[in-house]
Amino acid sequence: MSKFKIMDNKLHKVIKSENFNMIFNKENGFTATWGKTTEEDPDWCPAGPIILDMEVVAACRGVRDKSGKRVPCAFCYKSNTPVGNYMNFETFKTILDKMPKTLTQIAFGVDAEANMNPDLFKMMEYSRESGIIPNLTVADIDDETADNIAKYAGACAVSYYPTRDKNRCYDTIKKLTDRGMTQVNIHCMIASESYDSVFELLKDIKTDPRLAKLNALVLLSLKQKGRGEKFNSLTQEQFKNIVDTCLKEKINFGFDSCGAGSFIRAIKNHKNFDNFLKMAEPCESTLFSSYINENGKFYPCSFAEEGEGLDVVNCKDFVKDIWHHES
Repeated sequence: MSKFKIMDNKLHKVIKSENFNMIFNKENGFTATWGKTTEEDPDWCPAGPIILDMEVVAACRGVRDKSGKRVPCAFCYKSNTPVGNYMNFETFKTILDKMPKTLTQIAFGVDAEANMNPDLFKMMEYSRESGIIPNLTVADIDDETADNIAKYAGACAVSYYPTRDKNRCYDTIKKLTDRGMTQVNIHCMIASESYDSVFELLKDIKTDPRLAKLNALVLLSLKQKGRGEKFNSLTQEQFKNIVDTCLKEKINFGFDSCGAGSFIRAIKNHKNFDNFLKMAEPCESTLFSSYINENGKFYPCSFAEEGEGLDVVNCKDFVKDIWHHES
């Protein structure tokens, strides 16, 4: 860590070293990384993760359908149910205090309503006080929850469920943008079974006034794990059709790291390929990001949560004992 110089203020976090450099804007999330020169793309950050996924609730009541009944998500790779554990504030604080100063953002793993962990917003407040921007994904929230998210979160994604009441998604987005949030996205899981509904969503993004201040659509690749095992991944042609439609309709969109390869193949013949390529970040698990579950156990990512994991709560030095751990 002595080889890394880290500067942190209200607007930016900057990391400087010989082989890894970064600038992070805390207001809009813009992140730039480079190696010895700005032309070099670094493979990882030796000083620690930049992004942390932290599961603080391992339970979810699901999203209401048109009748108002709550049903667990059919493709949840974690197979969450209404019964499950949550991380308390003391454990969260212990973990966060061990994290290196490289950390810029925490993606909080919560339930659809963001109300099953009573310590959630206390955690987000402490994260802010520590100079780390909290983000989260929800699906259907009340006004009080929207107030707290707008107060503490840098960005919030809202899950889109084509088989449920899409008004829950759109109304939630409007609640957040009405409170001044500018980094509000839609998370849309893409699978062969949901392919047609994506184009309905794209049409709504262009026409529904509740989505007028939406930042972007984020395409989430299917994880064939848990309840997602019975779904099928998109073909490359289907993925390209979605990308082409977004570009044609000038709809802001993104994708998770798991979809980076599909995106690169989809735009390989585009005139702006070189610029688009800079926006595609392949898998960054244990390179720039990491995952910690509700029990304080470290895994490369939430999709690879198998075995005992590494104990972050009781480790002495996160960078030495966890980040540089050789399994």
